Amino acid sequence: MATTRADGLPIAYDRAGAGPLLVLLHGAGDDARVWTPQLDALADAFTVVAWDEPGAGRSGELPASFALADYAHRLAALVTSLRLGPAHVAGLSWGGTVALEFYRHHPDLVRTLVLADTYAGWKGSLPAEEVAARVAGVRRMLDASPTGFPPAAVPGLFAGAPPAAYVPLLEAMAAAARPDTLRAQLALMAGTDQRDILPAVSVPTLLLWGEQDVRSPLAVARQFRAAIPDAELVVIPGAGHLSNLERPEDFNRAVRDFCRRHS
Repeated sequence: MATTRADGLPIAYDRAGAGPLLVLLHGAGDDARVWTPQLDALADAFTVVAWDEPGAGRSGELPASFALADYAHRLAALVTSLRLGPAHVAGLSWGGTVALEFYRHHPDLVRTLVLADTYAGWKGSLPAEEVAARVAGVRRMLDASPTGFPPAAVPGLFAGAPPAAYVPLLEAMAAAARPDTLRAQLALMAGTDQRDILPAVSVPTLLLWGEQDVRSPLAVARQFRAAIPDAELVVIPGAGHLSNLERPEDFNRAVRDFCRRHS
């Protein structure tokens, strides 16, 4: 583990390997540990950095009134501190929304984008009635279990049962999730619409999607492909929303091939 400070906020991250910089952004309720199979597999070709975003993992508490742009600016401070040039930036689920906001504010720090099972904000990708249902569902879960909830409580994370090898990891991340952070992220996701960014993306972009993702269905991926100039779509068979854990070999191969082509 390493740390840096961004506007006084401690940011923790894991780092492995050497080569072009590949920055991994986790989803809501997770932390850097969700990228364990990518840190292990991609460090032979890249300097792989997985952060604990503000309010998650080993990083500092989420400041009051923290906006999506604030995540982008803290990420910029981290990338700049590494002094490895523009980064391949990969975001999973909520992390992809952060990646898009990072590109909006700091395009000079982005070499490529890898957007995995993600959204242009819930408001920008899902019907209004689905957003309302998700908000209500997460609030019920937080009220019932304010110290976190197991991954099995969140429908659609996997195409099948959670991979047995990662169940202890998933449970540990769920236990470490901070309710105040989850509530803040819920409000941000529900109110965010980033569709205006998509046509302006001018870096190579990989859309990496689980074939059976019901959290962010393939229809969302196709919206991204239609809006982002020259975006590539790779669909991972037999994978749900957390495709990086459910089919890590396929996920890693796609990321490796894409980033090598654009390094």
